Amino acid sequence: MGELDLRIEERAGRSVAAHQFHRGALRILRPHYLDESGQVCYVLVNPGGAYLGADLYLIDVEVGDGAALLLTTQSATKIYRTPGSFAEQRMVLKLGERARLELAPDQLIAYREASYRQNTHITMRPSSSLVMAEVITPGWSPDGAAFKYEELRLRTEIHVQTDAATELLALDNVLIRPPLGDVTGMGFMEGCSHLGSLVVVDPRVNQALADQLHAITSGYDAYTGISLTRSVAGSTGLVLRSLAHNTEELNRLLGACTALLRHNWNGQEPMNLRKH
Repeated sequence: MGELDLRIEERAGRSVAAHQFHRGALRILRPHYLDESGQVCYVLVNPGGAYLGADLYLIDVEVGDGAALLLTTQSATKIYRTPGSFAEQRMVLKLGERARLELAPDQLIAYREASYRQNTHITMRPSSSLVMAEVITPGWSPDGAAFKYEELRLRTEIHVQTDAATELLALDNVLIRPPLGDVTGMGFMEGCSHLGSLVVVDPRVNQALADQLHAITSGYDAYTGISLTRSVAGSTGLVLRSLAHNTEELNRLLGACTALLRHNWNGQEPMNLRKH
């Protein structure tokens, strides 16, 4: 069990924590800055090392007006056997005017007999910017089989808040429930074992950007599709989904896409989290 509450504000050109609280099996390391942009980077840590059956993790993050946060993890999120009940993570994200949030966790690894649910609820302003990347991979199994986990459910709900109302922009549901027997055929993830996702919401998202990202992905050994959401108050979403055979290829693909966004939108270098 774990709980984290973090609020980021902009002060004198730098983003800093105005409030932070943690309890149980969640921690955050001391903040650091990867460049001179003022964006603060926090690293989320689970001292227990893994999620187990009936575990519940609550993460509440607010990025205030004009602030910028990069939130990552110290290592992969591991889901071990969950007999009796699933492990669950509930994340609530709130972005103010011109706020910027990049979520770049290490991969989610589901091991044998694991069941996991992840619910992410996001509320943004029309001028907010969100970039959220994730990779899902099956864990090692003693018999070498490709899939031994039971079920993964990942639900992301994104709302855009204006002065008049709050409106749903996108609802993204991912359900992976490996069937019995052979799970490596064309009927299940096109024969691939790993899933990568990139969700981007920003007023600058458009078809031209989708075409740029698609051109980048063509250079990688992965099956990739990109779709645009409708626009709400001038803000548009983009969802990129990739299937591949290993984590490294998806990390390179998603890294190249986020590098384009960081350079074009904020003049930043590609992300270098320096996890050694």
